[in-house]
Amino acid sequence: MIPRLGVCYYPEHWPEAYWAKDAAAMVDAGITWVRIGEFAWAHLEPNPGQFQFEWLDRAIDTLGGAGLKVVLGTPSATPPRWMLERFPDMLAKDAQGNPRSFGSRRHYCPSNAGYRAAAAEMAAVLGERYGQNSFIGAWQIDNEYGCHDTALSYSDAARDAFRNWLAERYVSVAALNAAWGNAFWSMAYNSFDEIGLPQHTVTQANPAHEMAFRRFSSDQTRHWNAVQVAALRPLTDAPLLHNYMGRELAFDHFALARDLDIATWDSYPIGFLSDRIDATAAHKKAYLRQGDPDCQAFHHDLYRALNKGRWWVMEQQPGPVNWAPYNPAPLPGMVRLWTWEAFAHGAEVVSYFRWRQLPFGQEQMHAGLNRPDDTPAQGLEEARRVAQEIKGMSAIKQTKAPVALLFDYASAWSWEVLPQGRDFSYFNLVFDCYRALRALGLSIDILPLSACAEDLEAYRLILAPGVACFPPELTQALAALSAPCLIGPRSNLMTEEMSTAVPLGPNLPGMDARVVLVESLPPDGALPVRAGGALHRWAEQIEGEAEVCLSRADGAPVLLRAAHLHYLTGWPDATLWTRVIEVLGADVPLTPLPPGLRLRDTATHRFVFNYNSHAVTWDGQEIGPAALTWTPLS
Repeated sequence: MIPRLGVCYYPEHWPEAYWAKDAAAMVDAGITWVRIGEFAWAHLEPNPGQFQFEWLDRAIDTLGGAGLKVVLGTPSATPPRWMLERFPDMLAKDAQGNPRSFGSRRHYCPSNAGYRAAAAEMAAVLGERYGQNSFIGAWQIDNEYGCHDTALSYSDAARDAFRNWLAERYVSVAALNAAWGNAFWSMAYNSFDEIGLPQHTVTQANPAHEMAFRRFSSDQTRHWNAVQVAALRPLTDAPLLHNYMGRELAFDHFALARDLDIATWDSYPIGFLSDRIDATAAHKKAYLRQGDPDCQAFHHDLYRALNKGRWWVMEQQPGPVNWAPYNPAPLPGMVRLWTWEAFAHGAEVVSYFRWRQLPFGQEQMHAGLNRPDDTPAQGLEEARRVAQEIKGMSAIKQTKAPVALLFDYASAWSWEVLPQGRDFSYFNLVFDCYRALRALGLSIDILPLSACAEDLEAYRLILAPGVACFPPELTQALAALSAPCLIGPRSNLMTEEMSTAVPLGPNLPGMDARVVLVESLPPDGALPVRAGGALHRWAEQIEGEAEVCLSRADGAPVLLRAAHLHYLTGWPDATLWTRVIEVLGADVPLTPLPPGLRLRDTATHRFVFNYNSHAVTWDGQEIGPAALTWTPLS
């Protein structure tokens, strides 16, 4: 695969006299793809039924005529003001019951039937007009599901849809009462119409109620996406995609992606470092202008798993952003590094946000490839360099990594609903595991829990940390393998309905081990492990006769083994993660790397990325700050 560059562009923001000049400049910079239209509803339909497509016709003709492929977005993330007059109840509400007012974006509730139908109608109108347009190379459905905490809506429409969802899932309210354990605190219901949303309770709502609402909300996001897909599919042969976000866990991306052709995500490394990465102050200072060395790669591998390896970066940070607590500028070289790292993980396209920094609106402090006065910014020069490098690059072919890491959105919801400790986070646990693997020079494939034995059999190491409830098919698949498998901590201890599993977990074939007590640990309460490392944040007490591989200083088991299956009884610190992987990965070549240096192996190339602000010497070569190298593999 020869990767390509793209850019996000908003013709409605600029005088029409700019368009041809901008298109020519994009092509000159080596850009192939351009995304437009995802926020343009008020420009397309300024009043109900009054469509104005002529400007979009000309924009598409101008961009396409210059040699660019167009990604056209459906504009449902920004319903125009008049839509509220048509559907006064379409606004989402937050958990406190406050409506998401008009004046920015994503103010709709996906459960509102009226607006859902209107969004599908607009998608169909666009599809009828542009579905066979040769310049349209792909379609984007909506924009950034879940952004601004909008995947959970507490509106009346959501409440009514939730009741219907519950009736379909449980059939009878008696079955729901039994499944939820409503004998506790006299919480039984006499009908589905009595059930509200899990909000405004004096203390925590029933965890089963909260978990059901999380599953429902994920389903609603998928259904919202599906109605627009259904409207567009018959009208175009171009692939359909959506741009996911970093660390967005409120809906099941694997489920939603089944209706799409390509996964894309929006990569903002420096914004995420300050806004979405749990790390020490020293770590954040060291990577202030580079981003975390593993955050981008993790999301590349996660979204690569959604659509059989077809994925893009739809929005790549080219300079300072505007939405993080602090917004430093990237080090020179980082835009190039981020771009090539995405290509190394299989991205077909890396698209920068945006072509020109905007001089008005909420995002005017967000840098683009060009400054507001139309002079090139640092990002454009680095994009040009990447485009030139692509011309001399042989095709990059992906291959199965030696390590598989299982990821599950429902587990994230489960532990958010019932964390037991203030700093327990499923994402952070999995990310710590991923970081430790990468620090040992490993490439990783991320897979869903639906992976079967055939999907897993070629891997040399398989890890599934923190999975709340294992599907029986997955347990059987893991047991049938021969490669080392790691499960835990806090794995297979709950049912889908948020009840403690009985018999007590982890219930692994051939392993005599039962988790009889769990405890969350404060920051100063780490438990040392013999020969180095410690458990922090979470620890479990075990009964049984399973073989012990690693123990705490007090003798309690840390890592258990039964044949190739292993169970981890707590949350390791970085030192212990390395030891655990060394115990499991005897057949996997481990290459301890200097801090901030990362490898990515494909079938055709080995890439080396230096996230440090200083040069690093490794394997006989010096790699400059914020730089990368690659070596063809024979």
